[in-house]
Amino acid sequence: MSIALKQVFNKDKTFRPKRKFEPGTQRFELHKRAQASLNSGVDLKAAVQLPSGEDQNDWVAVHVVDFFNRINLIYGTICEFCTERTCPVMSGGPKYEYRWQDDLKYKKPTALPAPQYMNLLMDWIEVQINNEDIFPTCVGVPFPKNFLQICKKILCRLFRVFVHVYIHHFDRVIVMGAEAHVNTCYKHFYYFVTEMNLIDRKELEPLIIVVWTSGSSFHSQLQKQSPIYLIP
Repeated sequence: MSIALKQVFNKDKTFRPKRKFEPGTQRFELHKRAQASLNSGVDLKAAVQLPSGEDQNDWVAVHVVDFFNRINLIYGTICEFCTERTCPVMSGGPKYEYRWQDDLKYKKPTALPAPQYMNLLMDWIEVQINNEDIFPTCVGVPFPKNFLQICKKILCRLFRVFVHVYIHHFDRVIVMGAEAHVNTCYKHFYYFVTEMNLIDRKELEPLIIVVWTSGSSFHSQLQKQSPIYLIP
């Protein structure tokens, strides 16, 4: 592994502290199983399938936290290049603009610079995954009835980080030698959310080309989009 690629795994580069699973819990064991499958080189489409006899909510919870950690790490490696000057609007090229709404300070979809959007997004996700009423860690405590709906919103918003990184900062990813890692992480994410039906396919359109295009040639294709399409 190149020195540049090791930066992707450098904990000091993490945009937010990583959320971990408690050893001995069912979710910790599921996390280990999922990681073992990925490390063994198993087909990603097979790796994301719900294991026989396991609870769907537990499987989704494990992956939501894992994807938060991974995407948080990826953004952390390029966040110094994502500034209000370079990215005055949170977007994915000229066709997709993402607006922030949290029903607290931002009650209506609001256009924000990308780094501000990212901060609000990561703060919001941290609140969700650390909320015991939503992501219970105690054995026997049930998930809320709207758990999957909350996870769908988290994953949808995490996807937008991928869109922004791929379209606006992928040159930095290539310079770091981290292209293969980021592509694998995205494909893992894509196969999981489509297997579990957690993101509307239309929402995934900005990066659909990444799934079937290898190398960096897709980057120029991603940028050939118009006009602006606003997504709250």
